[in-house]
Amino acid sequence: MGALMRSYDWSKSSLGYPSGWPQSLRTVVRLLLNTSHPMYIWWGQDGACLYNDAYRESIGPERHPQSLGQPARIVWAEIWDIIGPQVEHVMAGGQATWNEDHLVPITRHGRREDVYWTYSFSPIDDETARGGVGGVLVICTETTQNVLAKQRLAQAIDRQRRLFRCAPGFIAILRGPDHVFEFVNDAYIQLAGDRDYIGRPALDAIPDVQGQGYKELLDDVYSSGERFVAQQMSLRVARTPGAAFEERFIDFIFEPIEDADGAITGIFVEGFDVTDRALADAALRESESRLRELNTYLEREVMERSAVGGRFWQISPDLLGVLSVSGQFESVNPAWLNVLGWTESEIEARSFFELLHPDERQTAQEEYKRLEKGKPITRFECRYLRKDGDYSWVVWAAAPFNDAYYCIGRDITSQKEAELELAAAREALRQSQKMEAIGQLTGGIAHDFNNLLAGISGNLEMLEMRLEQGRLSDLDRYISGAQHSARRAAGLTQRLLAFSRRQTLAPKPTDTNRLVADMEDLIRRTVGPDIDVYIVGFEGLWPTRVDPSQLENALLNLCINARDAMSPEGGRLTVETSNTSLDERAARERSLPPGEYVALSVTDTGSGMPPDIISQAFDPFFTTKPLGQGTGLGLSMIYGFVRQSGGQVQIYSEVGTGTTMRIYLPRDLGSAEAPKEVRSAAVAASGRGERVVVIDDEPALRQLMVEVLEENGYIALAAADGPSGLKLLESEDEVDLLITDVGLPGGMNGRQVADAARISRPGLKVLFVTGYAEKAIVRNGMLDSGMEVMIKPFTMASMGSKIHDLIRK
Repeated sequence: MGALMRSYDWSKSSLGYPSGWPQSLRTVVRLLLNTSHPMYIWWGQDGACLYNDAYRESIGPERHPQSLGQPARIVWAEIWDIIGPQVEHVMAGGQATWNEDHLVPITRHGRREDVYWTYSFSPIDDETARGGVGGVLVICTETTQNVLAKQRLAQAIDRQRRLFRCAPGFIAILRGPDHVFEFVNDAYIQLAGDRDYIGRPALDAIPDVQGQGYKELLDDVYSSGERFVAQQMSLRVARTPGAAFEERFIDFIFEPIEDADGAITGIFVEGFDVTDRALADAALRESESRLRELNTYLEREVMERSAVGGRFWQISPDLLGVLSVSGQFESVNPAWLNVLGWTESEIEARSFFELLHPDERQTAQEEYKRLEKGKPITRFECRYLRKDGDYSWVVWAAAPFNDAYYCIGRDITSQKEAELELAAAREALRQSQKMEAIGQLTGGIAHDFNNLLAGISGNLEMLEMRLEQGRLSDLDRYISGAQHSARRAAGLTQRLLAFSRRQTLAPKPTDTNRLVADMEDLIRRTVGPDIDVYIVGFEGLWPTRVDPSQLENALLNLCINARDAMSPEGGRLTVETSNTSLDERAARERSLPPGEYVALSVTDTGSGMPPDIISQAFDPFFTTKPLGQGTGLGLSMIYGFVRQSGGQVQIYSEVGTGTTMRIYLPRDLGSAEAPKEVRSAAVAASGRGERVVVIDDEPALRQLMVEVLEENGYIALAAADGPSGLKLLESEDEVDLLITDVGLPGGMNGRQVADAARISRPGLKVLFVTGYAEKAIVRNGMLDSGMEVMIKPFTMASMGSKIHDLIRK
């Protein structure tokens, strides 16, 4: 670069000939040319560029040598928005700047690169310059590879921690001499409990381990740098607050963590909870000890048999035997005759496997291999053939000794029979509980329906009697009474469908604040004047995707329950909304996935509920009210609706203080729908000659729907079964809407008819009318686009409005 600078025609640059350069510039240029570190200079107000050989490699062939002497704004136009303000700051007399691992993307070698630099901008003094600063000295180092290496290392550490988190064994990372938790995985939390670990010393986070030696082991590993390995070490810990201490057994390793200089900076903890294995080993050791004692005893008895007349063999009620290594009985005791009916001579020289039930011979062969390996059998249950042809259940233990296998078997047939009887008794109890639940349902529902049917039939009888007498005045009150009872019966049916999780939801983005505000007057009239009602709407409440009518029913039910829980003198009822974000821990406590939720709470100042009532509150048919004052389906219906909507219901209650019922519903990222303009029945039901196919196997209802359609300007075509209706739909005439029952005769249900019709009429709109929200009409709990459902019974006005809305969509 020195030769290039000397040969350069400086008269064309703002710097002029070098002989006229200020002394400070010459000094810095001399420094720049004699160093191997990348440097360059911007001089003067236009920032004329000078640089050394080391800097040439950084800027690439695109800018060398043409950058020499050129203004900085032209040379570095593509990054001037990044470096320009710093240059202008220094030129204006400001302090030197320092940037470490700073991203400055540049184009070099023909492509745009993300380049990281560590650089400084330092002022070069010049008394003749404005502000005393003549230029800027830039000392830089490209750190791209170091930055990318750090990023790769961070990504590798993140991947490693994700692997650690889902590892089957427990893992923790501790830092410093106080053993501060830096990381724990799920298995560690499962072992020691869900606590606040991160950033806390080990003894602060888990005070349970004080005095158990673990802190001392950590100190030794940290100070010595030598790993520690333990097997089946006892750990006593309370895994939940207030719970009793549990004894667990763990295999683990404490591995010291070293830095680049070999200094110990922490400890890596890894291990497994082997409590089950430790307990099994202890049981095995105890069994082996008993077997050794038994073997010693048997050996002594066998050796003394001829001397004492086989006293032990004669009196033992258990099956005793000695087997050869090939599995043949060499001798057995008299208990074989008492238990199985076989004499000693009939058993001896026969194979142990010969009398086994065929289904258990394979398992017995596997157990027998333990004896062949010199290991005992502590417990093996099987069915063994009796001489009368039946099987008895026998539990065996066996052990090898002196080229023979000594075995002992106990008849457990009566125990097995008792277990079967117990299982049968439990099944009978479950059946009894089921019948009791059905009895509760039929009692409560029959009572309610009888009352409602009495209201319908009584009003209709009075209407008939008045018509026969010619007394036509004041008839509307009997009609209203019958309709009111019919609507109540329909409501009860919907509650039953909700309880059975069979209602079809029509979810839409909903503003819960608006829904509550619209219901405020109804809530106040329902709970009565003695109860103070407070509505607290959260400002900026998120929308939620839910069936608004079902949410209204749920809210009204909760308010009624709250009213009933308060004394006749009155109380305070608060309906409140809020936004709630649940992390993994909070969501797990509520049996929900983590995320954002809208909470709707109803709080009363009533008597509260004890824990045993809370645990049954959502059970079907459970009620604390007298017979006839409730079916026990209200909270169960709310629970079913909320769970089907992806949410949860929780109860917070204190006896003598009150209760809060809180509904969590998932946040919807769309916007809530504005309330629709209410139309009059005449406008809602007006048709324009559209063709509607009606399919229903109930003649009266089919004829009624046809008459309603024709009265309101539609052309109605009727059919009594699926195949007949499909023929109408396969005609060439235009069809604007299909109205069909779901359960139809003729081999096709309503959903099948609709699907078949949509093959030739893809955009056909469908209205299902049914007395039961069958699963056949929905997929994943939702209707397909262009489909709606109405649950019988319904008013003809509501049907007309639904038809109008469907056709006009």
